Amino acid sequence: MASLHTLSKSFPGWVFFCCCCCLPLLLTSSLPLKGTSTAHHACRLRKINFQQPYIRNRTYTLAKTVHASDKDTDNRLIGQQLFVNIRENNRCYMMKRVVELVVKDVLLTEVKSQYPYVEEVAQFLASLTSELSSCQFSGKRDHIEKNLEQMKNKMEELGENGKTKAIGELDLLFDYMENACTDTPKKGGNKKKN
Repeated sequence: MASLHTLSKSFPGWVFFCCCCCLPLLLTSSLPLKGTSTAHHACRLRKINFQQPYIRNRTYTLAKTVHASDKDTDNRLIGQQLFVNIRENNRCYMMKRVVELVVKDVLLTEVKSQYPYVEEVAQFLASLTSELSSCQFSGKRDHIEKNLEQMKNKMEELGENGKTKAIGELDLLFDYMENACTDTPKKGGNKKKN
């Protein structure tokens, strides 16, 4: 049998080489890992999405700027309460829904002209939810909808300060999304604010 080096020099040999060596690798690399569902596999983001200093700094700066004007220290929109009764394999789906809500109902409203970096952060978050477009929940949806509804109701109850609070917690949203949707959780994530 001819060596791979010799085969790869001719076109028919190259096709043979690719079919025998590369195709099985390509096919298996696109399949979900053993023991994971397709939905769960689709609920993953690359860690590099969260390691871009530029967008991380923009998000944290925006949150810090707006958090200073949030006088309500009793309520929190982004926190562990979002995950009450939510199985771990549905947490990324939950965060995708929360991000969609914050982008649509907060960042893309009239506030986008009030604060610096709002549009950049909104575009970044929208790109993450776009990457998660095929991410679906598994099991029952009731708890997810209930927790989302509680967050929406709390935001509406707080009125204009609800939007302020949501923007002031964008750093938390960033961290929760990173922890829920990447394979390796961020060390020291989910920090608490005073």
